[in-house]
Amino acid sequence: MEELYKVIQPKIYAFFYVNTADRELSEDLTHEVFYQAIKGLHTFTGASSLQTWIFAIARNILYNHYRSKKYRQQLAGTLADRTGAVISAEQQAITNESLQLLAMNIQQLDQLPREIVIMRIYGELSFKEIAQLIGKSENYARVMFHRAKMKLQEKLEGIDG
Repeated sequence: MEELYKVIQPKIYAFFYVNTADRELSEDLTHEVFYQAIKGLHTFTGASSLQTWIFAIARNILYNHYRSKKYRQQLAGTLADRTGAVISAEQQAITNESLQLLAMNIQQLDQLPREIVIMRIYGELSFKEIAQLIGKSENYARVMFHRAKMKLQEKLEGIDG
């Protein structure tokens, strides 16, 4: 279980970080995923890989976070802070401008394509695993990813060009 944690934890953290852009929150949500996974391990049926099962938990925790009153308060506070807020030197050093631009463009995608892109790029899930999570066919996941990738490329080329 420890080896599995070492492999999956960075992917789960990246999933949350791309969705929240908050390091501390991403860490908290990541810990919650593994707490829930260990607590509910007896319910794992093996119908999917353990990684897919854990990502399903992560996805549910993210949705629950978005529905929470705390999230709405944080969002309102963040929007208020952004008017004139200066990014710290530490944040500038940690985040690369092109990665920020990519993440921003990913966030502008519709919900399902955004989830597919995040699970594929940051979660490193296979199309089969993604299909299981979203309840669609593997081919559907591939096509949606390809379309989203093309849309992102067009946006990024439009900025550079």
